[in-house]
Amino acid sequence: MKGFFYPRTASGGSSLIPAPPWHYSGDLLTVEYRTDPARVAELLPAPLRLAPNDPGAVALIWADWQSCSSSREELLDPVRSQYKEAFVVVRCSFEGQTYSRCVYIWVDKDFAVARGLHQGYPKKLGSMWQTRPHPFAQAAPQIGPGGVFGATLAAGDRRLAEAVLTLRSESATNGFVNGHPMAHHRFFPGIEKGSPDAYVELIRSGAAAFEGGQAWSGDVELRLFDSPTEELARLEIHEIIGGYYRQVGVVWDGGQTLAVVGKDEE
Repeated sequence: MKGFFYPRTASGGSSLIPAPPWHYSGDLLTVEYRTDPARVAELLPAPLRLAPNDPGAVALIWADWQSCSSSREELLDPVRSQYKEAFVVVRCSFEGQTYSRCVYIWVDKDFAVARGLHQGYPKKLGSMWQTRPHPFAQAAPQIGPGGVFGATLAAGDRRLAEAVLTLRSESATNGFVNGHPMAHHRFFPGIEKGSPDAYVELIRSGAAAFEGGQAWSGDVELRLFDSPTEELARLEIHEIIGGYYRQVGVVWDGGQTLAVVGKDEE
């Protein structure tokens, strides 16, 4: 049977996703803010701990992606390459090193969900929209002073977040919360009723290659909304740190196992 992921067949042609490396080009709108560190801590399973510095820092990131495998064949069939996502990142500590960790993420394509299962991202389906820049201003902002960008996130027919970013000046960074290697858990529930997880693995991953355009910062407004099936609003906004916009290119090509975690450590 062939194929990197489900479904595996004799030819492998039905696999939901191809084998890495995976290539991404996209526009990122980032809002960083501070929340109660206790709300971050409750999202960090053992053996992870709060980051020692600024433990309540959170990044909510919207991304408008085009992605493909090394063959680039998906780019000629855009339904297989274009997708949007919004994800929430915090920071944590493991064995004395600071990591970034995605605690919530919503995407709008099934192949993006499958990649998340492999990478340890807790992906769910959602509806994400963000203003697109364009060099001609008739119906788009420019990436520069005064450019105004909106972004919305919804899931399960309910809006979860909305942001408006007005660019002011060039920035040395695109924020700091999502600036470390990722520490994620990959797990698979046990098949017998009431049994522990069959497998739990703590992994590290990051970009195998990265390119980035000029980052911009600006004034940002962010609102979070309650939902009966989502908990993003628990990471309530205490203080806005900043808003950022940047176009990036990323290659992802695997990660490393940090620990195979026992049931008593989850």
